Amino acid sequence: MKSYVKLNGGSRKAWSLHYLTTFKSVIISTMILAGLQTPLLAQEVKNKEVQLTEIQFTKPSWWFGVAAGANVNFYQGSTQQLNESFVVPTTFHDGQGVGLYLAPTVEFYRPDSRWGIILQAGIDGRKGTFDQVITPCNCPADLSANIIYLTFEPSLRFAPFKSNFYLYAGPRLAYNLESSFAYQQGTNPAYPEQEPNQEVKGDFSDVNQMLLSMQVGAGYDIPLSEETSQSQVVLSPFVSFQPYFGQNPRSSETWNVTTLRAGVTLKLGRGHAVAVPIAKPVEIAVIDPEVEFTVSSPRNTPAARKVVETFPIRNYVFFDEGSTEIPERYVLLKKDQVKDFKEDQLESNKSINLSGRSDRQMIVYYNILNILGDRMQKNPETTVKLVGSSEKGAKDGKKMAESVKEYLVNVFDIKSSRITIEGRNKPKIPSEQPGGTNELVLLREGDRRVSIESDSPKLLMEFQNGPYASLKPVEIVTVQEAPVESYVSFDAAGADEAFKTWSLEITDEAGHVQYFGPYTEEKVSIPGASILGSRAEGDYKITMIGQTISGKTVRKETTTHLVLWKPAEKEEGLRFSILYEFDESKAIPMYEKYLTDVVVPKIPQGGTVIIHGHTDIIGEEVYNQKLSVDRANDVKRIIENGLAKMDRNDVKFEVFGYGENPDLSLFENKYPEERFYNRTVIIDIIPK
Repeated sequence: MKSYVKLNGGSRKAWSLHYLTTFKSVIISTMILAGLQTPLLAQEVKNKEVQLTEIQFTKPSWWFGVAAGANVNFYQGSTQQLNESFVVPTTFHDGQGVGLYLAPTVEFYRPDSRWGIILQAGIDGRKGTFDQVITPCNCPADLSANIIYLTFEPSLRFAPFKSNFYLYAGPRLAYNLESSFAYQQGTNPAYPEQEPNQEVKGDFSDVNQMLLSMQVGAGYDIPLSEETSQSQVVLSPFVSFQPYFGQNPRSSETWNVTTLRAGVTLKLGRGHAVAVPIAKPVEIAVIDPEVEFTVSSPRNTPAARKVVETFPIRNYVFFDEGSTEIPERYVLLKKDQVKDFKEDQLESNKSINLSGRSDRQMIVYYNILNILGDRMQKNPETTVKLVGSSEKGAKDGKKMAESVKEYLVNVFDIKSSRITIEGRNKPKIPSEQPGGTNELVLLREGDRRVSIESDSPKLLMEFQNGPYASLKPVEIVTVQEAPVESYVSFDAAGADEAFKTWSLEITDEAGHVQYFGPYTEEKVSIPGASILGSRAEGDYKITMIGQTISGKTVRKETTTHLVLWKPAEKEEGLRFSILYEFDESKAIPMYEKYLTDVVVPKIPQGGTVIIHGHTDIIGEEVYNQKLSVDRANDVKRIIENGLAKMDRNDVKFEVFGYGENPDLSLFENKYPEERFYNRTVIIDIIPK
């Protein structure tokens, strides 16, 4: 191909060279000006004859520096006639490329103000390459453009939080220095022996010499020097957006450029010296709040109670992440073991991989599938719906529900037609709420489950019906390890204001010392067995050691006699549990009716109702402490209202809130079912 382009860009290149030289001079002058300020200001302070005891420097208001970055340019529109003598056979439309941005900068903003100004003037490259096109001869064609401007960009600076983060916006006035192109048409691939065409270079015609557009951006100042020094250096990463409005390189055709700029600015500033008298230190006496320390040790005579516990059945089966098989922690029977299964003898059916507190207390729950299968066997008219919920989608949730159905059908011989299944991506009552950000892993573990729904009253809690009703509770006779009212209570009244933390030093008659703490709350309860061990009783010296906010150590001593709590031989008490949804302090309506219609009538005349609230470990400890108290008071309110309807005022209440305290929680927090059962309020009913 012959080139018909007039290569008349010499004068323009001369202009480019001239402006580049001028630009370098401006940068050098800026750096020299900034560097000279330090000795001049220092000399100024030195020559002043004033009575000073200390010289300090203000934060600079004027900043001088250099901005450098990359322009990511996006071409749109159409370009075909490159100049008066050269028209390419096929129109180019979209393209992109990266150009250099380099400019001196001047900024003014007062340290205590949100507003300021930014002035930048420098070289602005809008270089890019158009997407390849195919010409009528079936030849690929490429076009690249080298567009360079001398740009002037004044901006208004706004720091919304009076911090190092700032926004800026303003006009962009650009003068074109260079607008050259390079065009290359390839050969038809069908004719490999064809000679390649020459690359055509030249200057675009109809170039807009002046452009007026706009930009918006954001930056962040990172100090590189001490803020109290006279000379201060700041590095500011920035990003800006320059839309295509007003950015048409040429007056002909429709080509426009949108640019995203990213870079950094290095800025130098000089603070003004000010005379500041050195203030004489004044000693202020810090008075720590007074703390009263008392110990309450119950008599714990060996006549405490056995209890009949009504244990609620949360109608969920939780699944491990990445698995649709029933987890091993659930008790799964073989077919020949079904005939020997009894709800009131669950001790013989334990989970194979639990230990400690959860092994003792979760035996009932981990038999949920066996309890359900046994009840469906005894009541052949009952039906259930299994709803599997999985973060991976409804298909995965349905597989989880299918695993539960297969167990009931294959082991308990439940007819398949009595069990329907459904898959969802979230349960109907999810733990993870929209917009939540904290401890999502634990919340999502609780949402990966199969819910057991039924309309059959014989499977459900008393007076309840519908798909959201809980399964009928299990009644078990247990020997309590130690009721909460048998614990030793330590009360450091005022400790939450006076102390950072406080701890306990407990010494027996033989001089053996035990340490407990540190604590931040005012009241602490410790099981007597944790102190006594295997001893039946003993005398102890109790030392409370507090660390005050002012750094002092406060010690207070008292003595007490402890008696180990022992279980009774006869049955005396009743226990009920109310389960709460995640982060809720109000009981759902079906539990409110259960408390009123089932629990209240069982409270004997002159009896005592001990209510203690708990939470799981999700959330802040202080928040959970308050939440547990709110839950306990919610149950007290419901029971009091039920008693009032019966014209009774003979019942004594004791209310406790233990939050997420691991020493007092009923269950561990390793698995989601344990966390669900820790969202509870326990009601102990003690006869007169």
